[in-house]
Amino acid sequence: MSNRHLSPLDALLADLQHGLNSLRPGPTDKASYPARDHDEDLDARERQHAAGLMRVNHAGEVAAQALYRGQARVARNPDTREHLLDAALEEQAHLDWCTQRLEELGSQPSQLSPLWFAGAYAIGAAAGLAGDRWSLGFVSETERQVEEHLQGHLSQLPEGDKRSRQIVEQMKEDEARHGQQARDAGGRELPPPLRGLMRAAAKVMTTAAYKG
Repeated sequence: MSNRHLSPLDALLADLQHGLNSLRPGPTDKASYPARDHDEDLDARERQHAAGLMRVNHAGEVAAQALYRGQARVARNPDTREHLLDAALEEQAHLDWCTQRLEELGSQPSQLSPLWFAGAYAIGAAAGLAGDRWSLGFVSETERQVEEHLQGHLSQLPEGDKRSRQIVEQMKEDEARHGQQARDAGGRELPPPLRGLMRAAAKVMTTAAYKG
């Protein structure tokens, strides 16, 4: 049954079920997987640190996918909804890459991933209810902050961790494109207090996700 025929409650449950399904490890598309070079030898400390950073990135992709699905659920304009769902689909690819890299590093995603999804979905729906232009502005600011965050990870990853670097670099490029597309579609600049609140919430998530 198409989502357009679902009741609001059924549509919400369908989105949440999709989120839970997306957290289950699945096959990664090898053709699109950015990590192609072999790593140099990483010692135990470097592997642990790289895994912590990639776990943070995984949590961020869980949240991004949920944000966009929450926003899409309440979007008024079909074009805006399609834009958000396309972005969510690409975030799913990023999620798969991070999952694969965590497995390679002998680690796993944050145990709080379901919480990240549910919380971000609620925030996304709230942002969407403010109107499509504000919703797109929220996308733009989210991607701007994620891009800065990924740049910081590039400076923190061990020099020999080429595979994680290739993943993060591709994600950073994709996030910048998402943000520009949202601005081109009419996204509004968010007020400074809201941008600060978003940074504070992200800080809580990244700190918890790094630890596991």
